Amino acid sequence: MFYTDNKLQYPVRVDSPDPLFARALQQAIGGVEGEIRVAMQYFFQACGARGNPKFRDLLMNTAAEELGHIEMLATAVAMNLEGAPLSMKEEMAATDRAVGAIMGGMNLKNLLSSGLSAMPIDSDGVPFDMSHIYASGNIAADMTANVAAEATGRTLAVRLYNMTDDTGMKDMLQYLIARDTMHQNQWLAALEELGGMTGAFPIPNSHPQAEEKTEFSYAYLGFQADGSAPAPGRWGEGPSIDGKGTFATGKLQPSDQKPDLGMARPGSGAQAEQIG
Repeated sequence: MFYTDNKLQYPVRVDSPDPLFARALQQAIGGVEGEIRVAMQYFFQACGARGNPKFRDLLMNTAAEELGHIEMLATAVAMNLEGAPLSMKEEMAATDRAVGAIMGGMNLKNLLSSGLSAMPIDSDGVPFDMSHIYASGNIAADMTANVAAEATGRTLAVRLYNMTDDTGMKDMLQYLIARDTMHQNQWLAALEELGGMTGAFPIPNSHPQAEEKTEFSYAYLGFQADGSAPAPGRWGEGPSIDGKGTFATGKLQPSDQKPDLGMARPGSGAQAEQIG
């Protein structure tokens, strides 16, 4: 079950409404780096979590927090839209800021479809379609996906912070940035409990590595047209990060096999010349 006390997780204050910044904030709601993405990602990971229940609790608790972030950002969008004109006639007499928002990029969906309120869309008005929800059923795999999600979310929040001079918005964003810092660390801490780099990786750790093509397990391969080996880095020499192999740098030689699918089947819709 989920509960609400009808209070914001952190205060939201807008000193100077900016409809264009409202559009930018929509990316933090419905963009691929946004709060809908992580809330749903952690929720579905939690629903499918097997094993120690503390990982499910961690995921579900964080999913609930992210719902609160959506509420904060939706409130901020609505407050920033206070300066937007309600009609084209009104636009002519509006302030320079509002006119600039209409002419220079305010998302009209926020007016036409939601009455100056936030929507589950990104900054271009594209609805979030849940295609970036990663819930594999493997806790370690999910934790690595979550680190990336929080890293891109924190990057977006920093960019939004640098876009505005509004002190209220900067304060809210600094809170969200701080929470992204914590979430990156908590997912890494969960990975550590799952064995860290040496225990959890490669994911899944339940597949016997001895059965894979081990000569390729830690080989950094180059695909340069001139046949040269790629420039080595840490990923091409020395012990592997998981501690279970040694990196090597080389070039991949093509096999002797050429793809040949044979003739098409009768009734497959191919040309007569293709059918055997």
